Amino acid sequence: MAGDAKKSDEAKQDDAELTDEKSDEAQKDVEPEAEKDAETPVEPDAEKDAEAEKDAPAETAAGSDAPAGDVFAQKRGIPTLGWVALVVVALAVGLLVGRFLPGDAGAIALSGKTELAASELDSAIAAYTYKGETVKVTAREVIDEMGGTEDTANDDGTYTVPAASDVVTYAQNQIILADAEDRGLTATDEETDELAEQTFGTADYDSISSTYGYDRDYIATMATITKLRDAVVDVTLPEQPTAPDSPEDGQEDVATAEYASYVIDLLGDEWDAEAGTWARTDGEYYATLSSYEFTADAATYDVAQAAYQVAYGAYSDAYTELSNEWVAYTRSLLSNATIQLGSLVAS
Repeated sequence: MAGDAKKSDEAKQDDAELTDEKSDEAQKDVEPEAEKDAETPVEPDAEKDAEAEKDAPAETAAGSDAPAGDVFAQKRGIPTLGWVALVVVALAVGLLVGRFLPGDAGAIALSGKTELAASELDSAIAAYTYKGETVKVTAREVIDEMGGTEDTANDDGTYTVPAASDVVTYAQNQIILADAEDRGLTATDEETDELAEQTFGTADYDSISSTYGYDRDYIATMATITKLRDAVVDVTLPEQPTAPDSPEDGQEDVATAEYASYVIDLLGDEWDAEAGTWARTDGEYYATLSSYEFTADAATYDVAQAAYQVAYGAYSDAYTELSNEWVAYTRSLLSNATIQLGSLVAS
């Protein structure tokens, strides 16, 4: 009987501690690293470096500056350009940190624990509450999203306890997906393939999985988030311009038809193709290129590069506006959610 009384007292103490933690932490805003490192387009002068990085072997990006929501870039070294959908930034989510669901047989005590056995992967390590429904998060779910159990197992068959930032990111994505489902939005096969092509240069999911560790289901999830973003954001992102090819040595001042075609394609309605001259003089391209000499048949690399800078500036401005609207939407959506973590390791 004395032992039972002692257990009862300990249980009361645990409940009291959890209550204190809730009181202290319930209003704490989560500021994921994505807030600090919100994805921005690659600057024109750095674009070729980014392309070289894209072609280089992928490595785990330890200490990467990639947004917390950008799992591909954060974990596999993949360029972040174009992955607006993955940027789950500036999320004001109530965060409860402490013992997770004391007394729940489905949870696992993580205090001081850095490794998990394979048999523990389906245990709950966190939970999120959205629209009155509480959903448990297992270690396996987080690990699968961050690279998969096959790729992340330690040599001894154990698994490193997921970082708190990874768990928060997983929960945030699930809440956003729930919103997409409420709106009846799900990515089609074609949309999933398109996103794979844009990011990896291929829709061969076996190749993507073996190289980067991400399967088709995960890419489909990101495509769905992209679809939600496009549905709730008013900004239309223009096509990202591609920099003109550099001329060969000694050919920098040689005007070519290729550079002329490149420039004219960018000018759009600012150029009168029939007249072979400017259609109007109040546009951004005219303001920049009016001092250059070129025709519809011949232009130098300098003219093409100047036109590219204008196009890139317009793309960057639209990108920033789109990102700001998406941030505002996700902040509002997730401000009504809470995430409760176990005693997880810091990111």
